[in-house]
Amino acid sequence: MSFQSPKGTKDVLPEEQPYWERVETAARRIARLYGYERIDLPVFEDTGLYKRGVGAGTDIVEKEMYTFEDKGGSSITLRPEFTAGVMRAYLENGLASRPKPVKVWSIGPVFRYERPQAGRFRQHTQFNVEAIGESDPALDFEIMSVAFHLYEELGFRDLSFQINSIGCPKCRPAYLEKLSGYFSSRKADLCSDCGQRLVRNPLRLLDCKNPACQAGIAAAPAISDSLCGECESHFRTLRSFLDDRKRPVTVNHRLVRGLDYYTKTVFEVWAEGIGSQNAVCGGGRYDGLAEAIGGPATPGVGFASGIERIVLTLKQQAAADQAPSRPRPAVYFAHLGAEAGRQAVALAAECRAAGIETVMGFGERSLKAQMREANTRGAVRVAVIGESEIAARVVQLKSMEDGGQSSVPWAELTAILKAGEAGA
Repeated sequence: MSFQSPKGTKDVLPEEQPYWERVETAARRIARLYGYERIDLPVFEDTGLYKRGVGAGTDIVEKEMYTFEDKGGSSITLRPEFTAGVMRAYLENGLASRPKPVKVWSIGPVFRYERPQAGRFRQHTQFNVEAIGESDPALDFEIMSVAFHLYEELGFRDLSFQINSIGCPKCRPAYLEKLSGYFSSRKADLCSDCGQRLVRNPLRLLDCKNPACQAGIAAAPAISDSLCGECESHFRTLRSFLDDRKRPVTVNHRLVRGLDYYTKTVFEVWAEGIGSQNAVCGGGRYDGLAEAIGGPATPGVGFASGIERIVLTLKQQAAADQAPSRPRPAVYFAHLGAEAGRQAVALAAECRAAGIETVMGFGERSLKAQMREANTRGAVRVAVIGESEIAARVVQLKSMEDGGQSSVPWAELTAILKAGEAGA
């Protein structure tokens, strides 16, 4: 074999698909439950959208984006996150004329050149939820509730919120000055990346994962002491909503998220007992994003959750009897001889036209070999056709669960199979 999947990518094989289908079905249902509508975006955008929206000094833009020049000479970037593209679509397509907030969700691949780890890949799939056009902290709570509701629906245990407020353009500059002064006095203890962050964006220092920087980060001044009245009120109101619903919450002063567009609320949902990376989603408010990409001031809030991470958590937390099962075809057609094969093709087509999940054997194989295949595929019943069945215009319908067998006329087969599905 000359080729393997690129590092940081993953093939989702058929046996994995029931987990993905369970997650995607739950995500769609809960998005609709809260009044969110689907929006699909291009998988690549103008590179400038991410440099201006996500932030030129972020790790995503500096280190992780897949950027290339297309044949027309334009700089194009594979989507590293959804929110900047959603806001671009909101502004470009006149969605601001709709009732506020405009509530949308997306699902699709994102691309980041980062170190692969459990549940995190260089190409991974995100469920993304956004609400644009309203600054009410009740909307922050609703977005957070969509995420929490999804994980509850999937049966996750020990869920909790990590939350913080990172202020706004009114109060953050004073905090950044305080933070810069604190870390400047400890510059010798910072990693090389943090040395650069100290100059360009001191807030990113709090997001560093290098062990050498953790002691200094833990003792850094908290932004809660520097919030303006508006941000403090917003955060207090959000916390009251969470307290009213008795949601487990930890105020995490180190939580800043890795994108420059965040303002005020930032949050993650954690599920305990799934390894060192407890977060299953992250998000927050981005009231300055629209202006950063050339639009009018427009508040927004949202979150993203990686499907691979959700599936990993689902596998680790779910009991064996809760694991989703692969689909089982209702009937497998086994046939002996050319004429029986032609009749199997015809009857299989009738079954599928009636909405019955159907598979059949191919080639000139023995009945024993076809029965083994039917068992491997998990077929509920096997319809056997041979020379005598052709003459009598019947199939021998055998249950793979109890071994029971009966002779069924061709004309009655779909009705009997449909009745069997209804009784299953």
